[in-house]
Amino acid sequence: MSRPIGVFDSGVGGLTVLSALRHRFPSEDFVYLGDTARLPYGTKSATTVQRYAINAAAHLEGHEIKLLVVACNTASSYALDALASSASIPVVGVVEPGVRAAIATGSSRIGVIGTEGTIRSGAYQRALSDRAAAVEVKAMACPLLVPLAEEGWGDHPITDQVASTYLAPLLEWRVETVILGCTHYPLLRPSLQRVVGEDVRLVDSASAVADMVGVDHHGLVSPDERQGAVRIELTDASDRFLRITRAILGRDPEELEVVDIDQA
Repeated sequence: MSRPIGVFDSGVGGLTVLSALRHRFPSEDFVYLGDTARLPYGTKSATTVQRYAINAAAHLEGHEIKLLVVACNTASSYALDALASSASIPVVGVVEPGVRAAIATGSSRIGVIGTEGTIRSGAYQRALSDRAAAVEVKAMACPLLVPLAEEGWGDHPITDQVASTYLAPLLEWRVETVILGCTHYPLLRPSLQRVVGEDVRLVDSASAVADMVGVDHHGLVSPDERQGAVRIELTDASDRFLRITRAILGRDPEELEVVDIDQA
């Protein structure tokens, strides 16, 4: 039996990554863990994020996964190196794929929006500088966008207003490409694209991760033609999160369980 791919996020935003992976690799089995009892990670210290991420990865390894996708920008920013050194399987984060996709646009001015933790970490700024020293980078924390995404207001006048306030400095700076540095943000794409205008590219880390897995880890991907299964585990399953899960996946999950990962 094929071993599954594990996907981890602090909440349900990472389901956008799971959805992209499942679309790209429909025959794969997936186990998704949303640490919804301990979110948000974006306001927590680096030490706490590392501890939570290692705890979550250990739980997923108990499912005998063959690849771990860290579908959380804050965890990717603060804990990816620690996870890569402690895990017995390949680990993919969301920062590097987003950076690759942004640089591939050929833009000379790249903006990054994300949670306070992701922006404070400087992970995107460093990765962009390392890969394309000539590119100018401007990063903005946009903490109110996550609750708007979870409210389902991806195409809403209030979201337009909040995004306009956050993104005004980037637009004044004449940004050419914006990396959506939070896996919740693709849910807000209609409003975000309307605010920045059609001439500004939005880089979605979800599709970028699926592309990177296909290129860098193609040997792990199953060529079978069967339909893979998806198991979703949450550390807290409120009606709110179940509604978001259905909205992102387009249907009820095949398997959903509330789990305690503290002892992993």
